[in-house]
Order: sequence, then structure tokens, then C-alpha cells
Amino acid sequence: MKLYIKNMVCIRCKMVLKDELTKLGLHYTVVELGEVEVVENISVQQHDQLKAGLLKWGLELMDDKKSVLIQKIKNVIVELVHYSEEPLTINFSEFLSSKLNHDYTYLSNLFSEVQGITIEKFIITHKIERVKELLVYNELNLTQIAALLHYSSVAHLSTQFKKTTGLTPSHFKQLKEKRRSMLDDV
Repeated sequence: MKLYIKNMVCIRCKMVLKDELTKLGLHYTVVELGEVEVVENISVQQHDQLKAGLLKWGLELMDDKKSVLIQKIKNVIVELVHYSEEPLTINFSEFLSSKLNHDYTYLSNLFSEVQGITIEKFIITHKIERVKELLVYNELNLTQIAALLHYSSVAHLSTQFKKTTGLTPSHFKQLKEKRRSMLDDV
């Protein structure tokens, strides 16, 4: 039996889900971002207990088909931006359509209608959050970050970063460093 979970975005979320399933004595074969394959059929009581257990962690068991599809779109984007270093060999719309077996126009319209933003804006938001994370880690320079996130150039990344955050990447990094030095003075 396949279950879909909203707000699953990281490895910790997978651990929480596995823990909640184990508490209920349920066995799983696959746990991915946003979904889990459970071996047994789940009783109404187990379903309610799982729903309550996940809710404590900010995760939500989903039943509505449109909500499930929206979450799948989000999971594909999160996986692609945050956990994949392989560049796409086809454009994103084709990739998403083939991954979810739906026409991209349908997916795009549904996502925009329900979320209030376009898929493209959602991707950009996640890419910029990833850039921030990489800038804070201070392990890669901007050229390396642009390459990792498949930007056509550092200028493109910088323009998108400034448009989204109101800061240049270097100014963002300076603010982080100023904050850090203030903590060191304490």
C-alpha cells in the first residue's frame, strides 16, 4: 500500500516516518521523499495514529489526489535541486512530465492554481535557498556553485539571487561573516 506524505523534504523526515511506522508495527519496503510503500493494509486506527504521529513532526498524511500530485511535483524539484548533481539531459518540463506521467501544462496549471506560484518560481526559490546554504558552508566559490546548480553563468546566478533576496551573493556572504564575527566576540 502506497502512502503519500506532505512536507517531507530531507533525510530526517525519512527517519521520522520510519520511526512512526515502526511504532505502529507497520513494515515498509520503500521510503522516499513524500511517499512510502507499506507492506500491510493499514487499519483506520493505524491510519489515524500515523497521521497524528506525523503531524507532531510537521508532516501530513495526504488523501486528496491533487494534493498528492502537488507534493510529488515538489518532491521532484527538491530532489533535483538539493540532492542531485547530475545535469538534466532534457528540459525540466519534459523531465517532470515523464517522471509523473502527466502533461506538463496540466501539472503547471494545477501547481499554480493550488500553490499560487509557478513551478518555475518554486524551482528558483529552492535554487536560491541552496545557493544560500552553499555560501554559508563556505566550501565552494560562486563559480563552483553556479556550475553545481546548472546556471548558465555566475552572472545569471547573481542576477537571480539579487532579484529573489534583494542582496548580491557577496553581500549575503559578508552579512553572514559579520554575524559570525559578532558571535566570536561574545
